[in-house]
Amino acid sequence: MIYDDQFFEIEDQVQKVLSCLQNSQTFQSYIGNKKVLYENSEVQAIRTDFLSKKDAFDRVAAYGGYAPDHREKQRALRKSKRVLDLHPLVAEFRFSETELQGILDEMGIKIAHCISDDIKVDTGNPFFETRSSCGGKCHVG
Repeated sequence: MIYDDQFFEIEDQVQKVLSCLQNSQTFQSYIGNKKVLYENSEVQAIRTDFLSKKDAFDRVAAYGGYAPDHREKQRALRKSKRVLDLHPLVAEFRFSETELQGILDEMGIKIAHCISDDIKVDTGNPFFETRSSCGGKCHVG
């Protein structure tokens, strides 16, 4: 790669975009929710419980129905996951995370379209409603 003045101009523009993104309310909300989430002892206890149940299930998952306590461990894992997912702080964090991901997806699509409409951008979000460069057929085989 040849580093010329255009490269440095692009790099400067990327830094400006990053700065704008980091100063946005969406980003600040995401960072704040993440901090609150990881500092909350109740959430961490629920998360630790979930991870221990996940580990216990993973040890017997390969054996399926042949493991004597497969179903019980699977149910315990699902219940633990539900408790974690329904905690208000986790839900708020996930919402802010999804909102930030939507902005990043939109930026990726706009950047790709500046170059060519033929560039496919996989946003990874099945509910992404704005126009994508692949016309919704990115995964058609």
